[in-house]
Amino acid sequence: MSTSLRMLQLLSLLQQRRYWSGAELTRRLGVSARTLRRDVERLRELGYPVETGRGVGGGYQLVAGAALPPLVLDDEEAVAIAVGLQTAAQSAVSGIEESSVRALTKVVQVMPSRLRQRVDALQTMTIPSSRTRGGHAATVDPATLTILAQACRDDERLRFNYTAPGSEAKGRYVEPHRLVCLGRRWYLVAYDLTRHDWRSFRLDRLAEAERTGSSFRTRQLPAADAAAFVQSRIENLPNRYVVDIVVHASAAIVRAEVDHWGTIEDIDDHQCQLRMTVETFDWPAMLLGAIGADFDIISPPEFTEYIREWADRFARATNPRH
Repeated sequence: MSTSLRMLQLLSLLQQRRYWSGAELTRRLGVSARTLRRDVERLRELGYPVETGRGVGGGYQLVAGAALPPLVLDDEEAVAIAVGLQTAAQSAVSGIEESSVRALTKVVQVMPSRLRQRVDALQTMTIPSSRTRGGHAATVDPATLTILAQACRDDERLRFNYTAPGSEAKGRYVEPHRLVCLGRRWYLVAYDLTRHDWRSFRLDRLAEAERTGSSFRTRQLPAADAAAFVQSRIENLPNRYVVDIVVHASAAIVRAEVDHWGTIEDIDDHQCQLRMTVETFDWPAMLLGAIGADFDIISPPEFTEYIREWADRFARATNPRH
């Protein structure tokens, strides 16, 4: 958790109750007593009147009746909080969704209008995926993220440089539609005015985005929504693996774990065939582990070798090392 998010959580806790012991706060925040003291000092520097109680039962409280100043955030911190809380609000972790929405509401309420517009654009113009996808996290510039979100919201054409796999960066001129967050990666769905077709752009490959001030009339997206469009583009990429597996579990059990990341066909009440199109084998391997049933690999042979390497690695971990 970043310092800014942790301080926000600390401030929220102090507002919920008149008095907190130091031990309770460190436990709730998951930090050391030293870090807690440092965060309290930062709040004081920002103008929040936090009193410290001494002795065995020492703790912290906000001065009763004090008028609290708004939390001070720079632009990138505002974007980071919006992204973090929006992701948490869609989390599969039970109980965190509602509290994340409440926290996001509190943050937006104290933001100046300029920052609030950026956060609103990011929330409105982003379509999340319903499942977390495997793969490595890709770094995205928060300033670029909000430029794209605002252009989507305002129907304003964009220019940027884009580096496709195996090629040099090239300029693109597009009509942006929506941002899509697929697990650990972000995509921009837009109509490419040079190629006269719809495209999806990975944001970690996109640079020097700038709004042009030129508006456009929204076109009809050739998919149910932007997330479905990105998923279809990913599945049609070249140099990808098609993994076929017979899972010794019912289709209902497998479907609960796989969701729409693969196709499932019934064999009988106790078996089904799973097919997935993937860039790397880590995602189907993790899903098979989550299903918790025996399985047979039909193809490709590279996946068989990958699972064999995983099995050897786990087997070595069970043997004591001398």
